[in-house]
Amino acid sequence: MYQTFDVTARPEQGPPRLAALRKELAAVSLDGFLVPRADAHQGEYVAPHDERLSWLTGFTGSAGFCAVLQDIAGVFIDGRYRTQVKRQVAPDFTPVPWPEVQLADWLKEQLPNGGKVGFDPWLHAAGQITSLNRALEGSGITLVQCENLVDRIWQDQPAPPMQPVAAHPLDYAGESAADKCARLAKGLRDAGQATAVITLPDSIMWLLNIRGSDVARNPVAHGFAILHDDARVDLFMAAEKLAGLQDHFDASVTVHAPGDFLQATAALNGSVAADSGTVPQIVADRLGERMVPAGDPCALPKARKNPAEIKGSAAAHLRDGAAIVEMLAWLDAQAPGTISEIDVVKKLEALRRADPALRDISFETIAGTGENGAVMHYRVTEETDTQLDDGHLLVMDSGGQYLDGTTDITRTIAIGTPGEEERAAFTRVLQGMIAMSRLRWPKGLAGRDIECIGRMPLWLAGQDFNHGLGHGVGAYLSVHEGPQRLARTSHVPLEPGMILSNEPGYYREGAFGIRIENLLVVEPAPALDSSDPERDMLCWRTLTFAPVDRRLVKTSMLTADERDWLNSYHQEVSDKIAPLLSPAAKAWLDAATTPL
Repeated sequence: MYQTFDVTARPEQGPPRLAALRKELAAVSLDGFLVPRADAHQGEYVAPHDERLSWLTGFTGSAGFCAVLQDIAGVFIDGRYRTQVKRQVAPDFTPVPWPEVQLADWLKEQLPNGGKVGFDPWLHAAGQITSLNRALEGSGITLVQCENLVDRIWQDQPAPPMQPVAAHPLDYAGESAADKCARLAKGLRDAGQATAVITLPDSIMWLLNIRGSDVARNPVAHGFAILHDDARVDLFMAAEKLAGLQDHFDASVTVHAPGDFLQATAALNGSVAADSGTVPQIVADRLGERMVPAGDPCALPKARKNPAEIKGSAAAHLRDGAAIVEMLAWLDAQAPGTISEIDVVKKLEALRRADPALRDISFETIAGTGENGAVMHYRVTEETDTQLDDGHLLVMDSGGQYLDGTTDITRTIAIGTPGEEERAAFTRVLQGMIAMSRLRWPKGLAGRDIECIGRMPLWLAGQDFNHGLGHGVGAYLSVHEGPQRLARTSHVPLEPGMILSNEPGYYREGAFGIRIENLLVVEPAPALDSSDPERDMLCWRTLTFAPVDRRLVKTSMLTADERDWLNSYHQEVSDKIAPLLSPAAKAWLDAATTPL
């Protein structure tokens, strides 16, 4: 299997490791050390070699950091992980709600007389350090670059990944690497920039039409790149990863050893574009005044999927939807109390693996029943595995990495007879998902401008959820892709071709969780009779096709338009997915998509 159920970190492992780290602090005369969940490439997901945060604290979430001082160690986590962190860290660590509490404010409170706080300059983006330094002005607290103190004490630290890289076929990519480089190089010239430094692994994969496997669940390889204004690319990646790609790269791509990257950046001439949000501080130091803060040049072009990428994603979602329906039909045939969360994960992965285009799952499958469903990023282990009992809800959030697309879908399923409180909350979540799916909006709006649409039914009931409404999704790349998001913090205008998730939820700690998620692609909205001719409008096209559990819907709460939308969606699910199913699953789908 791709997924395992091993316990990867235990709370009791944290205290002795914390004590060892504090000894290192004393040895180098530091008052603190910052431990981010990051690697030198600043991607969201990291390889085992870089899992320093979870190794030290036990917290395994995909975002967060720890500030270790001599008498307190704060684990900073956002709203997605408030429940999870309580389960995973020992009392020696103090959970800190972030971003409500900012690191600078916390440090000033904990170090009122000032002090020296160390950090690894490879693992912190230049923008982070600039902002933190600014916020600490006048406090007597100084940030000190140093070697990584966690690496000093991590005796069995895994080696850096060295997995092979493969070419990504043009039929799926939709544009040659040479054309991408030429297009982006023109952008550099137009901006008066000589080069651009690229550190994000998925950006390099997209630019050069390659895919790797250095990070589990993400088809990326670790490396750095420098794009020149004449479309040449210097690629800094271990040669052993690139064996067999001699015919893929043309003469414009030159491969260098990763260890040569810093020296190469120091030798660049002219202005250098670099994303201060992702370029490591140590690289920014080498660039000095030549660095021009700019976004990653690949980010927006990568987000605007071309027709081939959208076609591939749509095809992948249909096959993935068939696997989901086979799974739901199987699940409905199991009596409550006879299977567990691990059984669900194993069955779903087996169904997906029947597709020869599958290369991995796109993240660890979340299958949380009962109170586990309220842990937003729950990962089942042999120790937490829970039976699916009558009256429970099951939150099943999963996806696949197919050669032609990346999928991400969540369904909440009733096990046995659901309670009325659960049904009411589920219906509000469904109403939010429908409202966003139906939305038309003026071109130029960003995620922050429309995200509240998916929350309004919950807000009217005094409820909410502590995660964004949606994230960008790659084309056989990262399942979480920026810069587009449906979130209060997203200022990036939505554009045709962008793929995002639509996933409202509701979570009652200690009781149950609910989430419903489809992926959507932005398209120009067709004109209406009432449309202003001078106003361009955008809309969504749904890519995900799998039924919503009708047993959890309180039909009396739905408006006529909401009921019509759900019935129409279910008819489309039936039309598109039924031909791909086994006879038993097709019969189940016929019943599951009966109009309300």
